[in-house]
Amino acid sequence: MKHINVALFVVHKGCPHMCSFCNQRSISGSRNEITPDEVHSAARTAVASLSANEAAGGEIAFFGGSFTMVERGYMISLLEAAYEYVEKGIFKGIRISTRPDGIDDEICGILKKYGVTAVELGAQSLDDRVLELNERGHTAEEVESACRMLKKYGFETGLQMMTGLYGSEDSDSIETARKIIELKPDTVRIYPTVVIKGTRLHELMLSGEFVPKGIEETVSLCAELIPMFENAGIKIIRVGLHSGGGVEADYAGGAYHPALRELCEGRIYYNIALGKLRENDCGRYVLAVGEKEISKMTGQKKQNLIKLQMLGYTCSVEGRGGMAKYEVAVIHERQVDK
Repeated sequence: MKHINVALFVVHKGCPHMCSFCNQRSISGSRNEITPDEVHSAARTAVASLSANEAAGGEIAFFGGSFTMVERGYMISLLEAAYEYVEKGIFKGIRISTRPDGIDDEICGILKKYGVTAVELGAQSLDDRVLELNERGHTAEEVESACRMLKKYGFETGLQMMTGLYGSEDSDSIETARKIIELKPDTVRIYPTVVIKGTRLHELMLSGEFVPKGIEETVSLCAELIPMFENAGIKIIRVGLHSGGGVEADYAGGAYHPALRELCEGRIYYNIALGKLRENDCGRYVLAVGEKEISKMTGQKKQNLIKLQMLGYTCSVEGRGGMAKYEVAVIHERQVDK
């Protein structure tokens, strides 16, 4: 079974606010308005990549802007184009991304009619002070209300949160994560703030009023957030912005890294290993982890092992079958059968 998704970006269409961090032309790499013909073209291109024996179980996804707040006729024209492929069973459904204040009963009815199966809300924060400072134009209560309505209609519901926004501290990001967990969405995306040229945040950064959080601070925070969601059974679709498009060209500051999730999960492994090693004397140890988790335990450029060695623990990493994600077994080398 080959799973495919067709991602299409509706750039700034319908959005009633210019949030402090937003320059979607850079984030998506797109500067042109998509058309129904382009929906058909993208879908056909994706389908052509499948062999006769492969089945498609993916989605046509409309991201960017505020999909449910675009001009109604334009929105329906895009949905109609995508729905042709859902009706034929080529794709399992349609995924959209929108604002919390772009959801009501009428919209939910339209989305149901045209085969939308998943809706992601750009919550960003559930702290009203942070939302206001970053000119979001909606409240935390509107996020909660929209989430409840989407679940009532049976949509797979996703929430997107940001860390490191203007006026935000780690504590309110952790509280936002806690509140998101209470809402029980199906999925979540974590987007640490990246400062893009041409945004209000860029102006605030240049004036010195806003100092964006860097990779180290962000990795430490996300290493707390990721286990919170995973332990609650909420699937994390993404951590950090996609690489490519115009992000690199227009990047001005903040926590951008093409492998940010790998760094964060590596930090989680480091924290777990260090906690167990500190129960032992300094010396030589083997860290046993799942066979697919070796690189995360080792850390990018072996940073985890280097940091442990600086603390007096000289470690090697060994992959073992049957070990769960984030499970780390610490074995003193004298106990290893040589």
